[in-house]
Amino acid sequence: MAPGVPYRKLFGLPGVTAQAVLGFLAQLTQQVAPAGIVLVVQASSGSLVLAGLAAAAFGIGAGMARPVQGRLIDRRGPRGVLAVSAAAHVTALIALVIGAGSGWPGWTTVALAWTAGAGLPPISVTMRIEWGGRMAAEGRTAAYSLVYLVQELAILTGPLLFGLLIALVSASVGLGVVAAAAGAGTLAFSRVLKVTGPSLSAGRGRVFRHVGMRVLLGVVVLLGGAIGALDVGVPALAVARGIPAATGPLVAALALGGVAGAAVYGARQWAAAPALRLSGLLLVFGLALAPLVLVSSLPLFWVVLFAGGLMVNPALTTTSLLVDEFAPGAQAEAFGWVSTAVSMGAAAGAGVAGVVAQQFGPSLPFLVAAGFAGLAAILSSLLLGPIGRP
Repeated sequence: MAPGVPYRKLFGLPGVTAQAVLGFLAQLTQQVAPAGIVLVVQASSGSLVLAGLAAAAFGIGAGMARPVQGRLIDRRGPRGVLAVSAAAHVTALIALVIGAGSGWPGWTTVALAWTAGAGLPPISVTMRIEWGGRMAAEGRTAAYSLVYLVQELAILTGPLLFGLLIALVSASVGLGVVAAAAGAGTLAFSRVLKVTGPSLSAGRGRVFRHVGMRVLLGVVVLLGGAIGALDVGVPALAVARGIPAATGPLVAALALGGVAGAAVYGARQWAAAPALRLSGLLLVFGLALAPLVLVSSLPLFWVVLFAGGLMVNPALTTTSLLVDEFAPGAQAEAFGWVSTAVSMGAAAGAGVAGVVAQQFGPSLPFLVAAGFAGLAAILSSLLLGPIGRP
């Protein structure tokens, strides 16, 4: 099949284009909310500690809620879950802005941040269920790649829009506007869904019944660890070089690599089994990151980061294909656990990388990231044998 045909088939399905556009709008707060919470809380309270706690509460809330949201989608369909989560997410963020400006107690700020995170609408999970359920097995690589492509574009665009609103008005107004736009996008997205009922086998599927699913979550935790180590390593290196402003372009290299990787990966069909592909992608990811320990030129650093980013979304796409194999009838909940596993791994990787950077220098976090990716590749090799057979 010629390159690009899987995407043409996907976009040929009724409603997919509208779902992609509205799903993009609905995910604008994914990257904006944590940064916006920090800016709003620090500006109003003067406490970076409280701001950090609130941002952490947001992340914890999102990680805790994803599997619960997924289970509800499996059992009841996505529309009600999207409506309730959007209301909770937007209301909590606007209440946080009001409360921060009105001098509400710090614990209410943290509680509202947690609620906003727990209410973060499960757009990417719903997209996987919607598009994966409507495409044959050979087209699901394109379907799941498009999920990550839309998500990555929202993560790139949201902060730019937020920054513009900060420059024109304020962080508080900016956060409120982006939250309202995402809420409206979520409600509109829910109305154009075609797969609106529960899974046909909901209630019979069990996320952890198959040992392959448990191994896969371990792999995803390690992949998240690599991403978290990079999140620390990039700004640490930029600061150590005396060019903190370089953080933005370097982070963008990873994101742009992710966009390109998702677009290319989904544009063709692959003969290799998903488990083999996942091992190969993770191995290449680790090998791409390892030389960053020795790279001194920032332009070359950007190129290597971009090359590493090419592997991230294809690897995550492939985990979605394996979820279909290991957790039939419970995919939405399983996708939720995958999101939680990425977040948990990222937190662990960031913590390890921070200690390593402090003790051994700003280049070593990249070796930590490469190590996490290498361990993920080794663990994923178990999925190639009997353990990975449904």
